[in-house]
Amino acid sequence: MRKTIILSNRLPVQLQINEGKMQAKPSVGGLATGMKSVHQEGESLWIGWSGLTQEEIPEDLESEIDLALEEHGCSKVRLTEAEVEGFYYGFSNRTIWPLYHYFLEYAEFELSNWKIYEAVNRKFANAVLEQASGDDILWVHDYQLMLVPQMVREERPDLSIGFFLHIPFPSYEIFRTLPWREEILKGLLGADLIGFHTYDYERHFLSSVRRVLGLEVNFNEINLEDRMAKVDSFPMGIDYAKFHEAAKKNADQKDGEQSDLQRRLYAHKASTPDAKFFLSIDRLDYSKGIAKRLKAFEYFLGKYPEYKEKVRLIILAVPSRSKVPQYQLLKKEIDELVGRINGELSTVSWTPIWYFYRSLGFENLVDLYTSCDIAWLTPIRDGMNLVAKEYIATRTDKTGVLILSEMAGSANEMHEALLINPNNFEQIADSLHRAINMPEAEQKARNTPMQKRLARYNVEKWAGDFMESLLTHKQSDPPYVARRLTVDLTNTMMTQYRKARNRILFLDYDGTLAGFKNDPQKASPDAELLKMLDALYEQKDTDIFIISGRDKDTLGKWFDGRGYSMIVEHGVWISEGGSAFQLLENVKNDWMPKIRPVLESFVDRTPGSFIEDKNYSMAWHYRNTDPDFGQKRATELNTVLTSLIANDDLSVLNGNKVVEIKSSNVNKGRAAMRMIARKDYDFIFAIGDDWTDEFMFQELPEDAITVKVGRMKTQAKFYLEGIPAARALIHRFTEM
Repeated sequence: MRKTIILSNRLPVQLQINEGKMQAKPSVGGLATGMKSVHQEGESLWIGWSGLTQEEIPEDLESEIDLALEEHGCSKVRLTEAEVEGFYYGFSNRTIWPLYHYFLEYAEFELSNWKIYEAVNRKFANAVLEQASGDDILWVHDYQLMLVPQMVREERPDLSIGFFLHIPFPSYEIFRTLPWREEILKGLLGADLIGFHTYDYERHFLSSVRRVLGLEVNFNEINLEDRMAKVDSFPMGIDYAKFHEAAKKNADQKDGEQSDLQRRLYAHKASTPDAKFFLSIDRLDYSKGIAKRLKAFEYFLGKYPEYKEKVRLIILAVPSRSKVPQYQLLKKEIDELVGRINGELSTVSWTPIWYFYRSLGFENLVDLYTSCDIAWLTPIRDGMNLVAKEYIATRTDKTGVLILSEMAGSANEMHEALLINPNNFEQIADSLHRAINMPEAEQKARNTPMQKRLARYNVEKWAGDFMESLLTHKQSDPPYVARRLTVDLTNTMMTQYRKARNRILFLDYDGTLAGFKNDPQKASPDAELLKMLDALYEQKDTDIFIISGRDKDTLGKWFDGRGYSMIVEHGVWISEGGSAFQLLENVKNDWMPKIRPVLESFVDRTPGSFIEDKNYSMAWHYRNTDPDFGQKRATELNTVLTSLIANDDLSVLNGNKVVEIKSSNVNKGRAAMRMIARKDYDFIFAIGDDWTDEFMFQELPEDAITVKVGRMKTQAKFYLEGIPAARALIHRFTEM
């Protein structure tokens, strides 16, 4: 039976020893709440770190912990103190966290921490591989485990793998500073579906994939050698009903039923009925902008002094990562700021800031949400910020004002809030003034649509949408004409090959036999490829043609003295049995001086591009340019060339990062047909990866076996996933 495996850094349980017996108590909030529906429906397993290092677990309790976790559908990954230090406190929180939140000055690039991060990700991947079977679904969560998808994919390509990043993904200009950027991207691309909170993060990721890895991106899909990876945004919701119902219950409480905190809040409100409470709840983290918020509050009281003794700022800073030096310095700064502002502005009956450095239980959080008139949440950078959603969910009478940083992911959904730039003190002060004086009718008009939206797209809907999208993407048939060349089909083809009396093979070079290089001249054949082609050449009753768009001088030099037959420049030249190249088509090149200035102007305006001169064609390569800019210039060049060559019997070919101009009556299909007309072949085979190979696939006889390398729409009958698969197939022909 298919099961769902959830993988996260921490398990959704807390281990406790009660009367000498180990117990696992479910965690509340955050990911644990969000994944509850996925974890409890059907067969599922949650894998993660228990929170205890190996050094902290007595040997006699190891099995008890496993049993306690098993009762909650969980399994632990064992980590040592050194691994937690390097993996969690080191690379995850001293490299990835600051970098992804745009605090580049805090990012540390320590090789030792990276090595531990790799090793721990391998541990998590192995834990999955031990439990996975059949057609299981794996959902990996967050930045601590970005290498896991590819590690699992390498061993179990049959699994459906999803990944969700719960923090921002930075722009390319920030991400490119990471020394291990390629490894991170490749790790993430092991997933079938990669999810982000917002479209901006999705866009940043796709841009980095294009620029760092040079992969083709079509809308939100990435073409990989063996499959298609999908990228999409899924804004995480909250358990709306839980917060809304708790707020209703809070409002119905009678005297004596209220918490101590609630009674004190009521007492302060009663003493100053016109006073407004501002609420700020965050983890103590530099990305939350708490220090700036304190300074902005001081600025507000300076600009609007009439609100002294009429407003209070309640700050709840939840302890976080106290072992990391930046967090220790941040706490010191906030402590000093609160002390200074209160010391300078307090009166006998008024303290402007109430500061709590602790965690509060769910009931006390609801006390704060329902008692405070204004929620002021202004992170410098935040993946989502669920506190903003929780505050709105608790406003049962639809009053209250939300002031939210436009840098928070939730700002994309909560546009009815007062959105501000957290660095603009003037705007913040004016927004606080506006919030204080906002009429109830306007408050309700803003909060009503936000509540409806949050109730509809809650955390269960978020999880359900992600899982549905993952399964739909995995199960959907790709929109290709070709069939995948399976093992059975390959075996049938090999039987035909052995029985054939006369065989002919047309083998494209770049993208089929060899990978693309930034410098095309450096894509020369390796020893393994030459050995394979030699074996084919020596077979009886077998004619092989390397059929390529490359120029004759380059291929002639690479295969000099080997006796292969070659058709080059898309069918202009032919060399048979190692003889000198002869013209296969009667073509002209008198048009080239007219086209060259056009191409040169595009080279001048497109850094990294260059012109490749062939005898009877010209190519403009843009593989070394910025991907987006290069594609834009290629589109522009196509428009210019189409109008310029309209009456010159020329055509424009758009290949892999190249635009080529050549004679219209020359193509690989025409050349291949001329070759097969000379002998009675009963086995015809052609393989290629490019648009230029489509002429060959289209022109060859119906009984020819045509294979496309890569997943693209094609005239070929079959497709293979990448160069390694293509070479493996061709190698089978040598096994006579």
